[in-house]
Amino acid sequence: MRNGVKTGLVGGVFTVMVGIAGYGAFNLYNGVTGGETASADSRPTSGPVTGEEVTDTVGKFFKAWAKGDTDAAANLTNNNAAASKVFGSFASADLTKVKIDQGKASGTGVPFTVSATVSYEGKSKPLSYKSELKVVRGKTTGAPLVDWQPTVVHPDLKEGDTFAVGQADDPQVEVVDRDNKVLTAEKYPSLKPVIDELLNRYADKAGGKPGLELWIERADASAYNTPLVTLQKGEPGKLKTRLSATAQAAAEKAVKLRPESSVVAVQPSSGDVLAVANNRADGFNAAFSGTMAPGSTMKIVTAAMLIDYGVVSSAHGPAPCTPDAMFRGRTIKNLPGLQPDEGATLAETFSRSCNTGFIKHIDDDKLSDSSLTDEAAKFGIGLEWQTGIPSYDGSVPADYNERATNAIGQGTVQMSPLNMASIVATVKNGGTFLQPSLVPGAYGIKRAHAPGISSHAAQQVAMMMNITATSGTAKDVMAQAGRGYKGAKTGSAEVDGQGKPNSWFAGFREDMAVAAVTQEGGRGGESAGPIVATVLRAGS
Repeated sequence: MRNGVKTGLVGGVFTVMVGIAGYGAFNLYNGVTGGETASADSRPTSGPVTGEEVTDTVGKFFKAWAKGDTDAAANLTNNNAAASKVFGSFASADLTKVKIDQGKASGTGVPFTVSATVSYEGKSKPLSYKSELKVVRGKTTGAPLVDWQPTVVHPDLKEGDTFAVGQADDPQVEVVDRDNKVLTAEKYPSLKPVIDELLNRYADKAGGKPGLELWIERADASAYNTPLVTLQKGEPGKLKTRLSATAQAAAEKAVKLRPESSVVAVQPSSGDVLAVANNRADGFNAAFSGTMAPGSTMKIVTAAMLIDYGVVSSAHGPAPCTPDAMFRGRTIKNLPGLQPDEGATLAETFSRSCNTGFIKHIDDDKLSDSSLTDEAAKFGIGLEWQTGIPSYDGSVPADYNERATNAIGQGTVQMSPLNMASIVATVKNGGTFLQPSLVPGAYGIKRAHAPGISSHAAQQVAMMMNITATSGTAKDVMAQAGRGYKGAKTGSAEVDGQGKPNSWFAGFREDMAVAAVTQEGGRGGESAGPIVATVLRAGS
C-alpha cells in the first residue's frame, strides 16, 4: 500500500514526498504557489506560459505522480493516453516512498530528481535518478500542461516503453572448463565464436537462478530490456565444457606466433577437446571446420593401413625411399634435399617423411582404391561427428586417380586440425577411437562410433611417431614440447595459387594430442610445429 504525500519548500527546492504513514495531508505552501492559485477564468489561454502557471502545474503534477494518482498525473500532460500507460506501470512496479525534488526552473523548463524504494518479494533497494520537463500551453484548451515525453518519467524511457519488476527473464550463464574455471571471450579471444555457439545451443541446460530486478520493458522487441535496480543477484548457470583453461591459454598464446594459424588439443583417453584456437583475419573457426589437404601428417593413417592390411608387418618392415616413384603414369618425388635410402624401413621412411617409400606400397595387391578410405573410417573420418558445435568430419575419397597422392596427404583428401588431433589421439589411445567432444554427453550429443585400428598398428605407429619426435624431422621442434613419452609427424601441403605450402604438424605428449595448421607457413616444423610444441608443453 502506498504512503501519504507531503510537500514543502526546503532550502528553496520544491519537494513532493510519500511518507511512511500512508497518503495523508498535502500542504501547498504559498511560497511555492505564489499565493492564491489563479482561477480557470482568469488564467491566460494564449501567449507564453507564465512563471505562475509553471509553478502551479509542476506542483500539481509532482503531487499526483508521488501519490500514484496516474489519471491525475496523465491529465496534467498534453498526451494523457501515452502518459497514463507509463505512470500506470510506474505505480504498479512496487515503487514506494516516492520523493520528487525540484531544481531551479529555467523559463518553462524544470529539472528534478526522483527517488523511491523498489520492493519485491521481501527485497528492497533505493532508486534515484534525474530528469526534466517543460510546461507548454495546451493546443485546444490553452491550459498549461507538462509537455509529454517518455523521458519525463525516466531519462532512459523511449516511446512505448514501460516499467516492470520481478524475476529477470533468464539467469546469467557462465561457460566453464573441465575444472569449473570460467571461460570468457575477453580472456580467450579465440573462443568467442565457440562460446556464442555453445550458449545458443545449450544455455537452457546450464541451470542457474534468475535475479530479481526493476527494469525498463522495451516496446521494441528487438531491443534488450534495461535493468534499473537489481534487488537480488541471480545464481549463474554453468555451461560445462571439456576444455582446459590451462591448455586453452597455451593455445591462444601459440597461435599468435603465426598469422592464419589454427590448433586443436584432444585428450586421447577421453576424447575431450582440451583447447581450440585460431588466429585468422577472417575469424573463421578453421580449427574445427577447415577443409584442407593435411600433407604428410596423413602418413599416420597410411602407415596404419599398411600394417593393418599386412602390406608391412611392422615399423621395421621394408619401405625403400627411392628418388622418385611411378604410380599409374604419374611420377611422384620427395621434398627437395631428401636423400634416398633404398634399404629404409617403414619407421625410417616415416620419420624422414619420404613420399616414395609409401607410394611404392600403395599398389600392393592387398590394397584397393578404397583401402585408405576404409582405414580412415576406422579413425572416425567421414562419420557424422557431434562435438557440441559445427565441425568438419574429414574426407578421404576412394579416388582411383588420386589413390597415391591421397596416401601422402595431397590429392582429394581433406582434414581439419580437429580431425588430425583425433587421429593422433586414436593412435595414442591404443587404436580406440573416441570422437572428440566439447561438451558432456548429458547435453544431448551422441558421439560417432568407429571400430578403431588394431592395437598392433597403433603401437607401431606410435613408435614411429616417437622416432620422428626424437630423431626425425620433428626432433628440433619436439625438444621444446616438454619431457615424457612423445611423438610427432610433420607435414606440408601444396595448394594451387599459394606461394608457400600449408604447414602442418601433429603430435602427442603423455595424455594430450595436438594438431595445427598455418596457411602458407612452409614446412611443418617451421610454423605449425612450434604451435603444437607450445600447447604440448603446457599440458592440461
